[in-house]
Amino acid sequence: MRGDRALEAGSVHSATVIVIGAGAAGLFGAIACAEANPHQSIHIFDAGRSPLAKVRISGGGRCNVTHACFDPAVLVTHYPRGSNALRGPFSRFQPQDTVAWFEQRGVTLKTEADGRMFPTTDDSGTIVDCLLGEARRLGIAIHTSQAIAQVKRDQGGFWLTTRTGAEWQCQHLLLATGSSPGGYRLALSLGHDLVPPVPSLFTFTIPDPALRDLAGVSVETVQLHLALEGAPALTQSGPLLITHWGVSGPAVLKLSAYGAVGLHRQRYRATLTVNWLPALKPDQVRQTLLDLKQDQGKRSVAAFSPFPALSRRLWQYLAQHRAKLDTRLNWADLSKTQVQALVTELTRGEYAVAGKGVFKDEFVTCGGVPLPEVNFKTLESRCCPGLYLAGEVLNIDGVTGGFNFQSAWTTGWLAGQAMAAALAT
Repeated sequence: MRGDRALEAGSVHSATVIVIGAGAAGLFGAIACAEANPHQSIHIFDAGRSPLAKVRISGGGRCNVTHACFDPAVLVTHYPRGSNALRGPFSRFQPQDTVAWFEQRGVTLKTEADGRMFPTTDDSGTIVDCLLGEARRLGIAIHTSQAIAQVKRDQGGFWLTTRTGAEWQCQHLLLATGSSPGGYRLALSLGHDLVPPVPSLFTFTIPDPALRDLAGVSVETVQLHLALEGAPALTQSGPLLITHWGVSGPAVLKLSAYGAVGLHRQRYRATLTVNWLPALKPDQVRQTLLDLKQDQGKRSVAAFSPFPALSRRLWQYLAQHRAKLDTRLNWADLSKTQVQALVTELTRGEYAVAGKGVFKDEFVTCGGVPLPEVNFKTLESRCCPGLYLAGEVLNIDGVTGGFNFQSAWTTGWLAGQAMAAALAT
């Protein structure tokens, strides 16, 4: 890794392959190319100071490498955008191949209960060191703090200029710049269109102080519905976590991914409907409450949670703040209207979403280069021969759980293989 101040001016420097972007897709693509066709001159340029920065912070510093979903037909269902385009690529390089690739290089992955896969070290540095070690072994040069300001193409190949004035020429170019605006500008300059990028995978801000007071309370399984203007309601199920700003957890993050475009259009204002007891039908919930009126009539409604899935604090919030019940009320004194109010809040309570939060230190976007403009057998541009695209610069995004990294590994690997094959002809 180097800043290459010595290369800022003077003659044009040449390479066989240049990769713009030293993230997961870029590193993996460069490595795949070098392994398939050795002795090529491969250079990676990145605007940041450190390669693989997103890999290093992902998964809370543990790196959620991929997901234990080994059926391509099922795997593609975890991508709100890109599912059809990825079906073929996943038949060639999928999570099973990712696991094998790392294991062959001494990195063992483990599967957690929810299917997420991490290095057994629980340290993202293990993944970073593995990839950088492979790059060094294969003679791949990584230039950090070297943003590419301009790319032009002619019959001789690609001509690149860095922001510091250095000039480079190459035969094949891989654009793997993630959601960087600079990367999008380069794609546009080379003939591509752009689906406007908007955030995906974020938490919901709910302006309810009483709910926020429950920060840290979680529910193992809820069912969420999100109403968006001009579109069918979206539904997701899974764990939910109450936070200091609203709600988070896998169910919320998945919903945010599928609703990303619509939520952006509505400036992150929407109605979220929560079923806190999806395992029970509303009539079953009602009957449980009526049984309590009969059997526990002298006990206070707020004394305990009658549903094991809900903590006492959450139950009290739902009863007092949502159903508007007096905390001193006994079960025997509940009216039919109050019973119905509880049933409503437990099975279809409505919450005003007033904004979006962030998902830890990670940031995923939807949008990017339109997928019809790319040949997904090779990841070569249909607009600019010799240009390849991989990772999040494409209009592909997955839900939380290792799926975004998997699309980066897959598209990077296929692009690297294709460039190596093109160089061999």
